Amino acid sequence: MPESFAVASDGVRIACQVEGAEGNDPPLVLLAGQSNNHHWWDPVRDDFARRTVTIDYRGTGASDKPDEPYSTPGFAADALAVLDHLGLDQVDLYGTSMGGRVAQWFAVLYPDRVRGLILGCTSPGKAHGFERSPEIRRALGQSDQAARDEVLADLMYTPQWRREHPGPYPVLGDPSMPAYAKGRHLVASNTHEAWAELPSIKAPTLILHGTDDIFSPAANAQLLADRIPNAHPELLNGARHAYFHEFQPIASPLVTNFLDAL
Repeated sequence: MPESFAVASDGVRIACQVEGAEGNDPPLVLLAGQSNNHHWWDPVRDDFARRTVTIDYRGTGASDKPDEPYSTPGFAADALAVLDHLGLDQVDLYGTSMGGRVAQWFAVLYPDRVRGLILGCTSPGKAHGFERSPEIRRALGQSDQAARDEVLADLMYTPQWRREHPGPYPVLGDPSMPAYAKGRHLVASNTHEAWAELPSIKAPTLILHGTDDIFSPAANAQLLADRIPNAHPELLNGARHAYFHEFQPIASPLVTNFLDAL
């Protein structure tokens, strides 16, 4: 997969990967979850019959990893640098988890660069959104890495899926990240707050969420749909946080059909 580097406004190099032939449809930019690189999308990327672009957030993958504050608007600005680097005027944008938070800001700040928007398993932010429980936060904060990964995998996938697909899973975080960068990502996601700006989003928006997601509670889907003009929610019955992977035969066609109708 061809990889190149955009340069953000502060000089940080942002790695991006392009796959698929250029066609008549706008490229689809895929934004991963917190503390993950572009491999988050490996299981489903080929489902989209168009040119796709992924990004290694600063702090992940092959991108630079400055030890300084990160934010979801900042990640959106990095994504804009990638679009400019690749010469892409307008794209479709699909963000999941923290990537959905970044996608909200991108659609708010750069409305003319987004044709269609897909927000998956995400929320508008802590002040108005539905948050995971304190028990989940404590379980994810324990010092044992294997125990944390077990908790996270359970939040991502159903037990039956995990029995049939023992892994490794591409959504449990970028193992190459330094500890400080993981902390910076956590703060960026936790301090996301786009509620006041969501009504300004112009792009038609599809909102996807698993009904059994307690990592980012499913009630956020309708909350976002009510706040964003021209937004439509789709709930995937029985799915947890990584709905796009486990429920791929349902989720990917929903995305494709939405984009084909634009």
